[in-house]
Amino acid sequence: MNKTKIVATLGPSSNSPEKIKALALAGARIFRLNFSHGSAKDFVEIIKSIRAIEEEIGIPLTIMQDLSGPKIRLGEIKEDSIHVEQGMQLLLGTTAQYSDEMPYLPFDHEIVLDSLVPGDRLVLADGGLEFIVVERRADSRIVLQAKNSGLVTSRKGLALPGKTTRMRALTEKDKKDLLDGLRLGVDAVAMSYVQTADDVREAKELIASHSLRFVPVCVKLEREAAVNNLPGILAEADIVMVARGDLGVECPLPKLPSIQKQIIKACNNASKPVIVATQMLLSMVNSPSPTRAETTDVANAVLDGADCVMLSEETAMGHFPVETVQYMRRITDEAERILDERHRLDEPGESRGIPSFLAYSACLLAQKARASAIVIHSLSGASARKVASCRPPQRIYALTTEKTSVKYLNYSWGVTPVLVDEPEVEPSHLYRSEDFIRHNPEFRKGDCVIITAGQYRGVSSSSPKGTNLIKVFWK
Repeated sequence: MNKTKIVATLGPSSNSPEKIKALALAGARIFRLNFSHGSAKDFVEIIKSIRAIEEEIGIPLTIMQDLSGPKIRLGEIKEDSIHVEQGMQLLLGTTAQYSDEMPYLPFDHEIVLDSLVPGDRLVLADGGLEFIVVERRADSRIVLQAKNSGLVTSRKGLALPGKTTRMRALTEKDKKDLLDGLRLGVDAVAMSYVQTADDVREAKELIASHSLRFVPVCVKLEREAAVNNLPGILAEADIVMVARGDLGVECPLPKLPSIQKQIIKACNNASKPVIVATQMLLSMVNSPSPTRAETTDVANAVLDGADCVMLSEETAMGHFPVETVQYMRRITDEAERILDERHRLDEPGESRGIPSFLAYSACLLAQKARASAIVIHSLSGASARKVASCRPPQRIYALTTEKTSVKYLNYSWGVTPVLVDEPEVEPSHLYRSEDFIRHNPEFRKGDCVIITAGQYRGVSSSSPKGTNLIKVFWK
């Protein structure tokens, strides 16, 4: 059974109904729509295709809208390019302030300009050139000194490692795109260039004010400032993405593996789904098979505790989108086998709440009883995410009456989300779980299954809602 979830980005190579269906059958469960390369009108037909394919194959598919965010770029350089030598000084300022006294880099993000102080680092987004701020002049221009040599061209992205600016993660374009996405029915929203928990709260408040349904927010960790603010951001986020492209520019590359592990561990402890992204099988853009290093990278992400692994240009513009998903599935299957062999169930710390101990107890019972599966009835899916964070070797089925919960659970490792009808007569979650096992051909007679559910107490009950029951059940 496939446990690691695969996120596939749709683009020119993969946005036809035939390719989307092939990607889903190959193992993709989440489809990323990149709003950096389009607006709502460009995705209307794609979303219709995903919904039709979902109905046809009978597998829940999740649509994730990825917002552009405030991409910080240089303006138009007057020369075709500037050849920079190590130690050279350059001026950074707005286009209107252009000066020819030394090589000039136009930069029209005044909020960022105002925040720069001597000693700050600026890195071109491809990582090729790094500058140090050496002076803030009275005319508001910034004097930079190059730390290495290279070429600067127009519209290059600029990163400010470790620098928190007043620039918000949601631009006006993002807000419009987000509202358009909600109208189109996206299942989740990914935010770019988040720096603080306030950025996440702003998006969630916008969603809540324009939608009656729950739409989870995925926070893309691309800034060093976001990593430094991880506890606060994690408290607000529903899903986290380790976006290694920009993060690898912001942070020293040798530190990137340890940062990835740090983020994954924090997400596992918080029972928040975590995606590892960027260049996972990049060579498969042009090759029908990955490199040895790429296969190891994907496997290690699974072994580190990633819930999802993501493909970007590999499926959006590559020559082998379906083959790439198939190969990724083969790699994750092998990594999951190793994970099961190494499985160790750790008891939660004393500071953890009752839901964590209930999840641990369910997994412990499943281990001791040699259960074939764990079946969880949970309206929000929170109990299933708690169990998934324990990484049990058993299959996990999450039953819910909420369509939004089904789509959100597609991000959680090992969880098969199942939409069940709200019964007219029998309200018991336990009964519904037992009935699911009795009628599901994937369970054989004599199989032991661990069930977790909420004990039904009637509508007028003042007792807390949520999972409060664990049962050992034999079919």
